[in-house]
Amino acid sequence: MDEVIFEEFKGTGNMELHLDRKLFNKRIFPCIDVKMSGTRKEELLMDAEDLKKIIILRRAFEDKSSQEVVEMLVKGISNTKDNREFLGLINPNYKSSTSKSSD
Repeated sequence: MDEVIFEEFKGTGNMELHLDRKLFNKRIFPCIDVKMSGTRKEELLMDAEDLKKIIILRRAFEDKSSQEVVEMLVKGISNTKDNREFLGLINPNYKSSTSKSSD
């Protein structure tokens, strides 16, 4: 029943935050399923260069587990002073192993 209600209201929200019970049970915080979470119209929240880096970051996480993603993000964010510095670490020319070629 909860799933039916969730699906009904899913289209009305601007942002979805999915929690991961497995991470919570392991006491890994934040226990967010980063790959499932997101916001609509994120292109309005950041400039084109930052958006490109966010997309690259998501592609790099495609083959990773939720735990690996959270641990990588926490480590990266902890080692930088702000979001701009963190995004500056991302190579804008990165191609993940699952990226499709345009050839």
